[in-house]
Amino acid sequence: QDQLVESGGGSVQAGGSLRLSCSSSRSYYCMGWFRQAPGKERERVATMRTDGIRNYADFVKGRFTASKDKNTLYLQMNSLKPEDTAMYYCAASDWGGSCDSPDFWGQGTQVTVSS
Repeated sequence: QDQLVESGGGSVQAGGSLRLSCSSSRSYYCMGWFRQAPGKERERVATMRTDGIRNYADFVKGRFTASKDKNTLYLQMNSLKPEDTAMYYCAASDWGGSCDSPDFWGQGTQVTVSS
């Protein structure tokens, strides 16, 4: 089974930027980023289909950008806010699946934004 390996998390002050990466050894129908803050449900941040169609959550539109280079998915996060603090997970959906119901998950990378 392929592994999704995230990197790029860390601590930053409000207004700062971070870039997350998720590497995979093969292609998927859809790859995306989800996040989960302590005490909250996991939520979708951004997804990107193999045809290039992107879908962003309203709370990151204009601030975060998903992109892909071969089998590596990126998430450029700008204008970060304290409420963006969460564990960020890379996820992938296999062919025939749905971006909203990933089949595979990475181990997560922590993003902490201080005010």
